Amino acid sequence: MMTEQEKQVLADRIQSVQERIARAAERAGRSPDDIILVAASKMNDAERVRAAIAAGIRVCGENRVQELLEKYEQNAYEGADLQFIGTLQTNKVKYLIGKVSLIQSVGSLHLGEAIAKEAAKHGVRQDILLEVNIGREAAKSGLPLEELDETIARLSEKESLRIRGLMAIPPIADETSKNLSYFNEMHQVFVDILTKKYDNVNMDYLSMGMTNDFETAIACGANMVRIGTAIFGARPYQIVSP
Repeated sequence: MMTEQEKQVLADRIQSVQERIARAAERAGRSPDDIILVAASKMNDAERVRAAIAAGIRVCGENRVQELLEKYEQNAYEGADLQFIGTLQTNKVKYLIGKVSLIQSVGSLHLGEAIAKEAAKHGVRQDILLEVNIGREAAKSGLPLEELDETIARLSEKESLRIRGLMAIPPIADETSKNLSYFNEMHQVFVDILTKKYDNVNMDYLSMGMTNDFETAIACGANMVRIGTAIFGARPYQIVSP
């Protein structure tokens, strides 16, 4: 059970993040209302998620299917939009359709086709973002840039899918660069796709930026940021023993 003090700390963190987003948007000549804050609630229980929603969170993002299902059964997300932002295996797709408004992490044609097939079974149209491996990291998921156009062309033919934009997780950056070059490159890719005017493709969302670099991402054109630690505090695996 959360104490009132813990709830207040959570509310204060959310307010601080919202204020930082607003300032970053204004510095970039944009409206704060144009930036969507996705609270990455991995490893936070249903009570903490409900408390975050009570404190003003409007969009929750989960990284793990099993954790999402457990909290979903506990009505953790009531009053907020629910999205999936983590690595997704094709055999887990069936658990998400009808529960999440947006699957952000579609990093392969194969996964997109699996989502389309499952959505068609349910008679729904699933919104997705295509995840781009902008850092070209061998160990990281996401589409290589050279495969992006073909993947968009193929998936745009699926009536049960709607491509709503792009998502990226750039490499861990040093404090000076804060992934500026990767974010700028992603924004250029985003704009290039906009100009191509694919059918069934709406470049509505550019999802990039997390706790350590979301202000830089906003400066470079992101309109959706995924923030966990700055809202919920460090997760157990992030705490290093002295």
